[in-house]
Amino acid sequence: MNDRRNTGSGLDLSVLPRVINVNGTMTSLGASIMVPEAIAAMQEIAPRFVPMHKLQREASQLIGELTGAEAGFVTASAAAGIALTIAGTMTGLNPGRAEQLPDASGMKNKVAIQLGHMCHYGAAVDQSIRLTGAVPVPVGQSTQALDHQLDHALAGGDVTAALYVVSHHVVEYGQIPLDRFVAIAHSHGVPVIVDGASEYDLGAFLKAGADIAIYSGHKFLGGPTSGIVAGRRDLVRAAYLQNIGIGRGMKVGKESIWGVMAALNAWKTRDHEGILAREQAALDLWQSAVAPFPGVTARRNPDPTGNPLDRLRLDISAKTLGASALAIVKAMASLDIPVILRDHEVELGWIQLDPCNLHDGDAEIVAESLVKVLTRARAGELPEPDVTAHRNGGIATYLNPDLF
Repeated sequence: MNDRRNTGSGLDLSVLPRVINVNGTMTSLGASIMVPEAIAAMQEIAPRFVPMHKLQREASQLIGELTGAEAGFVTASAAAGIALTIAGTMTGLNPGRAEQLPDASGMKNKVAIQLGHMCHYGAAVDQSIRLTGAVPVPVGQSTQALDHQLDHALAGGDVTAALYVVSHHVVEYGQIPLDRFVAIAHSHGVPVIVDGASEYDLGAFLKAGADIAIYSGHKFLGGPTSGIVAGRRDLVRAAYLQNIGIGRGMKVGKESIWGVMAALNAWKTRDHEGILAREQAALDLWQSAVAPFPGVTARRNPDPTGNPLDRLRLDISAKTLGASALAIVKAMASLDIPVILRDHEVELGWIQLDPCNLHDGDAEIVAESLVKVLTRARAGELPEPDVTAHRNGGIATYLNPDLF
């Protein structure tokens, strides 16, 4: 499918290898498979001129229906949504202030965030704060944030917002839970912004008391690359105002807005139970495929943020199998049809397989590929990669002189 010439566009997709994604909804792989409704919507609106503010107004109504928000809008990405909403808390509806940023002179410009939430998801989350001219105020230590520490950080009266990050990238223990975080922030009159980019439940964060919830339009929703800002009307309006300032470089096209709206509509009637059943079947298949290999222990891992998704975790004993987890990752990615595994914790000796982005037939190819690679590992045929080079690989890609 991916390696055939697209005669409609005049472009040749064969320059891009077909990839099977069992890593997850990762931006580096194109995020997710777009739902047919979003593709059709983008084609429908592409030839037309539209009043963009009216289009965003229509999007706001649909976002409100799905999230329970008073208002909302679509922007370029969830990261853009963080910057825009923080900027909005700084400027309010003052256009002069919006044009002044990132010079934050005369404005509250501190943003409280738990240190364990200051993660990296392709870029540092705190950079979305600093882009506005605001200053991150870390709360607690990486593995422990306590109520009094957040209370102290907010006590000075110069904090414009408190940012709460929900992600598999953050520290999973010792953090202030959202309900307590909201209660403490609100006791100081500070609004809470939740970055829930890759979360399935579109209403949970606002129901928990957050003032703004930010979602990706292109992950679980299956829309085009985009971000969704939802929440309190006054804060949404102030965030949207930033399009006359720092938000200009984060603008979103009519195609993406209409495409996200179609994805939101499709979400209402999506067969969530059927999708979950297909994902479980893929996990069953993969678990059976690796069962005969000593040194490979397979188990189901629930999603750490509570999304209705299990992944298959493979703990690799390099001594028993004959190859490390990283060697398995590299070998799978080097196949004729590359299979990209979830390797965030590969240095700890395990990898995961995420079933949420499979085309028909992909699960079987993954199972066959696992058997092929693990058989080579047992025979001592897999080279051991450089762990340091792998850890720095993302930056190396950007610095590769052959990139452009």
